[in-house]
Amino acid sequence: MILELSDDEALVLFECLARLDEGAALPLEDEAERYVLWRLEGQLEKALVEPFRPHYVALLEGARRRVREAFGGDGSAVPPPRRP
Repeated sequence: MILELSDDEALVLFECLARLDEGAALPLEDEAERYVLWRLEGQLEKALVEPFRPHYVALLEGARRRVREAFGGDGSAVPPPRRP
């Protein structure tokens, strides 16, 4: 399977997954979900160089802003997750 993300989307997703890995609460229904998220985080970590740059926080904030703008969001509200 191939997933396509912009560089900004990949960086935002990586940060989210890294935060979850550090203990942020996420209601998982099965331990397999955690393993898949770890694998995804690892793949992003191998592909991204930004997390290792000294100005990572500024790069992340810029990526977050551009992703919000691309989706027409102003950052004032986070929509609930979509259920299939």
